[in-house]
Amino acid sequence: MPRHLLRCAIALLLMACDGASGGADAGPPVTDAGPPAPTLPETLGPAERPARLETPAGFDGVTARPALIVLHGFGADGASQALYFRVEREARRRGWLLVLPDGTTDSQGRNFWNATPACCDFEGSGVDDVAYLTSLIDELEAMAPVSDVFLMGHSNGGFMSYRMACERPDRISAIASLAGSDFLGDTDCVPAQPVSVLQIHGDLDDTIFYDGVAAGYPSAEAVVERWAGRAGCDVSAPADGAPLDLDVGVDGEETTVRSYTTGCAGAEAGLWRIVGGGHIPGITNAFTPSVLDWLEAHAR
Repeated sequence: MPRHLLRCAIALLLMACDGASGGADAGPPVTDAGPPAPTLPETLGPAERPARLETPAGFDGVTARPALIVLHGFGADGASQALYFRVEREARRRGWLLVLPDGTTDSQGRNFWNATPACCDFEGSGVDDVAYLTSLIDELEAMAPVSDVFLMGHSNGGFMSYRMACERPDRISAIASLAGSDFLGDTDCVPAQPVSVLQIHGDLDDTIFYDGVAAGYPSAEAVVERWAGRAGCDVSAPADGAPLDLDVGVDGEETTVRSYTTGCAGAEAGLWRIVGGGHIPGITNAFTPSVLDWLEAHAR
């Protein structure tokens, strides 16, 4: 058959098929893929003080994810703190958003958080880090669905975690503090609602002392009992759990576990005492997964 007649035959067949289906133009195929997932920026906050934002694989902009804000110790920064905690891979594995901010730099070039009078705005700058961290949460929640905000801080970052729990308990679900502490006076912190807190502290810490008080901050045990009481927990009935191996520098399962869960209303408190541990323990592979498990178990 000549080529032009073949083309005509094909055209007639197509017209016949259209006629059999009513002759309507079906238009483009319909899919239910929905809009593409939003691309989040690599940083949050003002240009002069950006905070790194890590977005997990599979982020779709619809499913609410927890957000973990890591607060570094005095003189450190967000990147080095994340490296010490080995938190980036763990956050990605869980599908969490991860925020790594830096404190303000003092005249000696040391990053700090203005947390409590004891630590660590030693030059009296008066910087409002509560406002700064709250602005990061605001910005993140404006562009992504966030189910819970967790804070994980070391030393000065632990102090700052407690200050955020004190002043912005409406925005924070739970905190974990390694070698940090709270305001010395109980009345210096009057949160509007309870927040779950986990205090992790080496009892041989010679920088932020486990027993506190004389150094201008409460002991690790007093901090946990205080927050347990704020949550309505029975502080006279703590429960002791199985010990953990969190410090490679101490043999065996050196960390005792104490939890306040009886009678609590909306929040709980825990104390992990690293027996023989110092200020910067050599953390085991189980450390960060265990901490994030605890935070996740105390989501609101």
